[in-house]
Amino acid sequence: MKIFKDKHTLQREILKTKGISFIPTMGGLHKGHISLIKESKKSKFKTLVSIFVNPKQFNKKSDFRSYPRNTKKDIKILKKLRINYLYIPTSKDIYGFKTKNKVFLDKSSKKLCGKFRKGHFEGVLNVVNRFLEIIKPKYIYLGKKDYQQLYLIKKHIEKNKIKSKIIECKTIRENSGIACSSRNSNLNKNQMKIASDIFNYFTILKKELKKNYNLFNINRIKKDLINLGANKIDYIENYNLKSFQKIKKPNKKFNLFFAYYIKNIRLIDNI
Repeated sequence: MKIFKDKHTLQREILKTKGISFIPTMGGLHKGHISLIKESKKSKFKTLVSIFVNPKQFNKKSDFRSYPRNTKKDIKILKKLRINYLYIPTSKDIYGFKTKNKVFLDKSSKKLCGKFRKGHFEGVLNVVNRFLEIIKPKYIYLGKKDYQQLYLIKKHIEKNKIKSKIIECKTIRENSGIACSSRNSNLNKNQMKIASDIFNYFTILKKELKKNYNLFNINRIKKDLINLGANKIDYIENYNLKSFQKIKKPNKKFNLFFAYYIKNIRLIDNI
């Protein structure tokens, strides 16, 4: 595994390759990231992982500061997985150049997380756009847990006619059902239990909604989540995955999208 800390050295190296399979991360690697890397290694291209905690996608400085970081541990994991390249840039390396492509922000960025985290998706698309211009990967591997993010990156790539192709990968979960997330490391045992109970609640609710959609009562659901231990709920919505529109008819295929807080830790998922 070769480690790069500046884009020019990285670019000189990857120019020799036939193509790159790219996994962008903010570190705090977990089973979800490992799954993406294993999928990437099935391709005929070399695997490149980035670790960069992007300041522009945090709308609270405290959230940016408290984001889990353990680069030494991450490097150990990546060495065991035998990836080809690791890119750990500085902010200057990422933001110190003018991009060719303009960031395209689809109107769906104002829904769900976009409604509650002002500037978040602008920050995400800005950094992804820059990574794509630096690396020019054949494939970029993204998980479905952050489905809205995945959808917006796809729209940006389509709009700018970027040649990189997104490979959508399933959400990887802990044994408790909780979606793997770097933020899970900030939860204590009791909080993990609350998150697991909430996941189980939504799993049962979705089955019930498929039989009787009239059971979708936001106020009742919010009350139930508070009783289970959530401290604040941002949203609970049903969306069609293909169109990424709110469902209007109960017979359509849908996922439940939800975001909530346990103390000051924000968790999102869709099932």
